[in-house]
Amino acid sequence: MTYQLYYWDGLQGRGEFVRLALEEARADYVEVARGDEQDGLGTAAMIGVMDSRTEPYPPFAPPFLRDGDLIVSQTANILFYLGPKLNLAPQVESLRYVGNGLQLTIADVVTEAHDTHHPLASGMYYEEQKEAAKIRATDFIDHRIPKFMRYFERVLKQNPAGDGHMVGDTLTYVDLSMFQLIDGLHYAFPRAMKHFGQHYPRLAALHDAVLKRPNIAAYLASGRRLSYNETGIFRHYPELDKDAR
Repeated sequence: MTYQLYYWDGLQGRGEFVRLALEEARADYVEVARGDEQDGLGTAAMIGVMDSRTEPYPPFAPPFLRDGDLIVSQTANILFYLGPKLNLAPQVESLRYVGNGLQLTIADVVTEAHDTHHPLASGMYYEEQKEAAKIRATDFIDHRIPKFMRYFERVLKQNPAGDGHMVGDTLTYVDLSMFQLIDGLHYAFPRAMKHFGQHYPRLAALHDAVLKRPNIAAYLASGRRLSYNETGIFRHYPELDKDAR
């Protein structure tokens, strides 16, 4: 059965973490919001699910995934559900919870990256909070990126299975999500990330290894991969970027 992925059209956003898993597994899926309204798709169809008065557990916001009659919301929860189905979860059941914990930590970084350009309120334009954004971005670059990345680098180093994976001894959705996090930070803060590979060689190697995977490489070169832009989570505002300490 075809999976239905619901996320805003024109944005990588949090939906991209789910897309990467679906693309790596070559799963059959459709992007509902990017579809034609004549086919019952489009943004209105996505909003209709969220505003539904008949769905027993309507999702609060995208991304969410429909698999038959089941709707799964929240990025980490979607990947926790999809991982075993797509052969992108650890084979050892206990490690699946470890992977979920790592995914939730990645989600924490994503939220903080978003808040560098919207530190006061999501409903305000960036231009209305630029001064606060400079303060938040400086702290993010000087303190938060190093704190998170030192942790993730240590996880790679201390993984008993080794092999350059975040959890277990095979590729999982956590590796794909780490790729997307690092890639997004490179776009948003190229000056701050300039020496990333020197400071975090294992993370840099993981990023490059995912980049070279055939299914991921084909996806990144296709029209299905949306470009980074200044309406998504990872935004490049030169005035917020600076050299890392």
